[in-house]
Amino acid sequence: MIELTLADVARATGGRLHAATGEERVTGSVEFDSRAVTPGGLFVALPGERVDGHDFVGAAMTAGAAGVLAAREVDAPAVIVPPVETVSSPYVLAADAGGAGAGVLAALALLARHVVDVLTADGLLVVGITGSSGKTSTKDLTAHLLEGLGETVAPPGSFNNELGHPWTALRATTSTRHLVLELSARGPGHVAALCRVAPPRIGVVLNVGSAHLGEFGSREAIAQAKGELVEALPSDGVAVLGADDPVVAVMERRTAARVVHAGRAPQASVRAVDVTLDDAGRAAFRLVTPVGEAPVRLALHGAHHVDNALAAAAVALEAGLGVAQIAERLAAAAPRSRWRMELTERADGVRVLNDAYNANPESMRAALATLGAMGGRHTAVLGAMAELGDDGPLAHTEIGREVARTGVERLIVVGDAARPLHEAAASEGVDSRLVPDAAAAAELVTAGVAPGDVVLIKASRSAGLEKVAEVLVDAGRAAKRSRTIEGGAR
Repeated sequence: MIELTLADVARATGGRLHAATGEERVTGSVEFDSRAVTPGGLFVALPGERVDGHDFVGAAMTAGAAGVLAAREVDAPAVIVPPVETVSSPYVLAADAGGAGAGVLAALALLARHVVDVLTADGLLVVGITGSSGKTSTKDLTAHLLEGLGETVAPPGSFNNELGHPWTALRATTSTRHLVLELSARGPGHVAALCRVAPPRIGVVLNVGSAHLGEFGSREAIAQAKGELVEALPSDGVAVLGADDPVVAVMERRTAARVVHAGRAPQASVRAVDVTLDDAGRAAFRLVTPVGEAPVRLALHGAHHVDNALAAAAVALEAGLGVAQIAERLAAAAPRSRWRMELTERADGVRVLNDAYNANPESMRAALATLGAMGGRHTAVLGAMAELGDDGPLAHTEIGREVARTGVERLIVVGDAARPLHEAAASEGVDSRLVPDAAAAAELVTAGVAPGDVVLIKASRSAGLEKVAEVLVDAGRAAKRSRTIEGGAR
């Protein structure tokens, strides 16, 4: 964060000083975890249902915090912020949460907006990315590309809500040239509220799918929410829209910004042609832009990364990176966020494709398509796709049929919520087994793998299928150690 006094923090958040002169200087980062506090930092005391950050103020001060952002008086120099109900500000994110915690979150948002305003006046470029799927991977690729032009800040993993969004914005300093943010939504107005915290000049909408359909009720409602990003862009900004999703493409009507379409469609100004996949599921294509072309070969696994790479390339072009440099950096891009098409090859040749972070029908199909392009015998360990509402059973049934079309030899379905997936695949002749939990899946899949197999693991986060991948990978390491010991004994 930029250097501020506690008096500056109080002015930015509408809070009042407590046990402080106001001259205390915040020179470090802003943290809500006392274990992450460093000398000169600002500790955010978030009240929660299970843990109250106010109980850890002492630990934060011992770690060297310059002060605390708090909802009530504490034994430390602090800025005390009002409950959210008394805040009159367009930047309040958590009005629906209520209580002291919402007040602290609102204050954090106000502080982030103040810092972003100071930095954008000095040339900081803010990029916002949203969509039903691919947000995190596109955010990671975009950050990787922009790092070729200067210091870039982006959130770790999917830190994209009313807490992670301002926390990430507050990582920016006077030397930061690009701030790349991922915007999530659980309801109408959420994306718009995040845009008020850190107003983007470039906004990316990737796609509108069925993720969170249970919360929004319809794909039209999801589109309305995602489009809040392009509505927030200034007239001198840029909206990068997924050209292959007609629901996204028409969002050009909702923005005052200049529009760039990115995708595989012929009308896209940043597009991919001649897309191929190798037997590891890695894509190669020719990147075509208004200012030149270049061949690209991705090290990432999955054809869907072509779409993510195109969106990232469109942003990088707008930021000033050349086409050749974009192609070079895309080829060097490696996964930054865990459990997203993370490929591990065991010593015995078994390949584990861990995509267990999250799942929806669109990302399930993309993962299965990648598996289908890879050599070897194919096993899929699939769990439930959450938050699909009344469409959930049918969506699982359709994925079961997709498994059959992909040619998966062995399917392990985890949890009763995914039973329609199992039944549909089995009815199509797939060797499918339904197991109750991740532990049972791990035991079954570990016993059945053989050298050369590829195992895809995917479900919504709540299924916890990353444990299956961990067991599979650890089993490979154990087998390697065993062979090494036996070889030594000889």
